[in-house]
Amino acid sequence: MIFTTRFAPSPTGPLHLGHAYSALLAHDLARASGGRFLLRIEDIDRARARPEWEAQIYEDLAWLGIDWPEPVMRQSGRLPVYHAVLQDLWERNAVFACHCTRRDIAEAANAPQEGATILGPDGIVYPGTCRGRRCGDGETAIPTQAALRLDMGAIAEGAAKAEPLGFHEAGCGPDGQSGWIGFTFEELCRDIGDVVLSRRDMGTSYHLSVVLDDAAQGITHVLRGQDLFEATKIHVVLQRLLGLPTPIYNHHKLIRDEAGRRLAKRDDARAISLYRSEGRTPQDIRKMVGL
Repeated sequence: MIFTTRFAPSPTGPLHLGHAYSALLAHDLARASGGRFLLRIEDIDRARARPEWEAQIYEDLAWLGIDWPEPVMRQSGRLPVYHAVLQDLWERNAVFACHCTRRDIAEAANAPQEGATILGPDGIVYPGTCRGRRCGDGETAIPTQAALRLDMGAIAEGAAKAEPLGFHEAGCGPDGQSGWIGFTFEELCRDIGDVVLSRRDMGTSYHLSVVLDDAAQGITHVLRGQDLFEATKIHVVLQRLLGLPTPIYNHHKLIRDEAGRRLAKRDDARAISLYRSEGRTPQDIRKMVGL
C-alpha cells in the first residue's frame, strides 16, 4: 500500500499560514514515505468559489515548493457521482428530506421540553423535526427542494453492533487523543445527530464529498486540523455505510493568532500571498509555522 495523502483547499479566499502548515506537513510526510501527495480543489460552494482564488492556490503552493500530479480533482466535476450515491441512500431509506431553516432548528432545539442545546461538529444537533420523510409512496426520485439528512438513528438500528466503530489517530485530537479512537452509535445519535449530506444549493455536502473523494483517490492517510476531529466520526459512519475503506487520520495542531484564535480566510494579514509580496521566503514560512 503506497502512502497517499492530499491537500484539499476551497477556492473561497486566500491561503493563510494554517493552510501552509497543513500542505507542507502532508507534502513532507508523503516524500519521507516515498508516497504520493495529491491536490484536490473542494469547490462545491459555487456561490463563493472563484477562479482567481483557485489560480492563487496553485501559485502559493508552487512557491512553497510543493508539487503534485495532474490532473487535479475538482469536486464541481463530480456532482453526478455524489448524486448517484445520494439516490442509493434515498432508496435505502438511510436519508430523509428536511425543509428546516437554521432558525427553525435553533427554535426547536431551544424549546423548553428539549432540555439543554447540544452542539456538534455542524452546530446545533438536529432535533429531528423532519425525521421520517423518507423514500415511500412511490416517490423514488430525490427531492430537489429539500436538504437530505443522514438518519443516524435508523442506521444505528440496522448496524452490526458487534463491529466496533472507530479510526486510527496518528496525530493528536484536541484533548490529546491518539491511537485507536472508538465510539458508539449512541454517542453519535446524542452528540452529532442527523447531519446534512446534501444541501439544496449544492447537491452534496462536505461530509459526503470528502468521503467519496478520498476513496476515489485511494487516500491512505488524511492530514487535517484538529477542528475536524469530531467530524471524522461522521466520515467513518459513511465509510461503513458505503463499504469504503477508512484511512488513517492525522489531526494536526492549528495555527493561531496572538489571541489564540485559529486562523480563517478573513485573516488576510496572514495570507501567503502577502508574505510573498513582502519578500519572505518559503523557509521563512516554514519557521513561522514550526516546521
